[in-house]
Amino acid sequence: MEAARQEEAQDVVVVVVPLPAQSHLAQLHHFALLLCGRPGLSVHFATSATHIHQAKSRVNPAWGGDSRLHFHELPIPAFPSPPPDRNSTTTRFPAHLQPMFDAFEHLDEPISVLLRSLSASSRRVVVVHDSLASFAAVEAAALHNAESYNFSCLPALFQVFYDRPSAADELRDRGLALPPLDGIITEEFGAFARRRMDENTSSAGRLLNTCRPIEGEFIDLLAREPKHRDRKIFTLGPLSPMAVIDGGRRRQPHECLYWLDKQPPASVVYVSFGTTTAMADEQVEELANGLLLSGQRFVWVVRDADRGDIFAAEDNGHVRRMELPPEFEQKVAGTGLVVRGWAPQLDILSHPATGAFVSHCGWNSCMESLCMGVPVIAWPMHSDQPTIAALVTGHLKAGVTVGEWTPRADKVTTRAVIEEAIKRVMVYDEGREIRERARVIGEAVREAIAEGGASRAELDAFVAHITR
Repeated sequence: MEAARQEEAQDVVVVVVPLPAQSHLAQLHHFALLLCGRPGLSVHFATSATHIHQAKSRVNPAWGGDSRLHFHELPIPAFPSPPPDRNSTTTRFPAHLQPMFDAFEHLDEPISVLLRSLSASSRRVVVVHDSLASFAAVEAAALHNAESYNFSCLPALFQVFYDRPSAADELRDRGLALPPLDGIITEEFGAFARRRMDENTSSAGRLLNTCRPIEGEFIDLLAREPKHRDRKIFTLGPLSPMAVIDGGRRRQPHECLYWLDKQPPASVVYVSFGTTTAMADEQVEELANGLLLSGQRFVWVVRDADRGDIFAAEDNGHVRRMELPPEFEQKVAGTGLVVRGWAPQLDILSHPATGAFVSHCGWNSCMESLCMGVPVIAWPMHSDQPTIAALVTGHLKAGVTVGEWTPRADKVTTRAVIEEAIKRVMVYDEGREIRERARVIGEAVREAIAEGGASRAELDAFVAHITR
């Protein structure tokens, strides 16, 4: 009897459909890996071949192998993959990725074919899709044995604010001032997002990559919104650090980690702006000089924003490099380290020498920083990042901002403003309280994602629900 029940449970198939931008891709890849090995589940990850390659090439080694995860390389039209425009004067948003987003919209038919195939041989098909891949929910709704869940790669606070901008008044009364939504994305991406979210009506529930120590009251606020009242919400993040917290850490052999090993505890400022920030030459120079003036040790990841296809050949074989001021690296030798290309961010943030994080405030980056108890020096660029900066600095009090956010791409933040922000966390008295606040939040987040914690319980509840 028990064997029969176990055999039946093996017939539940989970199909994960990400948006192929790095932050979204990584979050859903981590989610898929967490489900692998769960009794009764067969887990599938479906997107284009180049973005499957991207996900595999950038996953932290702590996650181990992915031999139990079934990858499906789906066909999409060829798309241009131009470099980012570092010196744009109109937007900070990565508009150069729009051809990739446009091509992504053609995945509906390949997803339909895949789901019909899996449906024919499964008791139940469970589709977990990015909020901007809602065509997968539409295809799932056409099948008799399928259900879908919307996976949100954004904070609950931003979801409430974006869906209902008037919520800003309510939040202001609670002491949280949010920057306006004007200018956070381009008109083209806004149209893409509206098309994708307009389809998003058939999901059975929502998965949130967040946790109560970071967003408790905003999770409750989201659950009370009319569109979510009758749907299940599972809060099961932050996903990225879970493999490290589980003790599966296998540190990557990277030069910056050996350099960090030689630095005093909490003495190093980590500087990184993620995969969608293209910084103007003048701004790079101001940042370099701001780091020098701060007098602090630092690790600075200097890299261009991702192209739509990160493996596409550079223009005429020429590799673009962000130019630093003359002799900058020689001047900072011993106290600063410049890293070009991909860096092991989770390993850097979890290193005891790391004392603060100058960040663009991407959701993955901020959750990783808070999980590791590292305060954030917030420098948001676009999308949900200004709202996340307000969450971290204004609500959680676990960081400071680098000046005031503006959508104007031609505005340069000066070296003096950068120096002051770093010193507020690393040197001035107010930094003690900020660092202590980040430490306390980190302990609470790590407890939530550890075995027996609240986020793990939510993940277990989701698995129990879909294998019912």
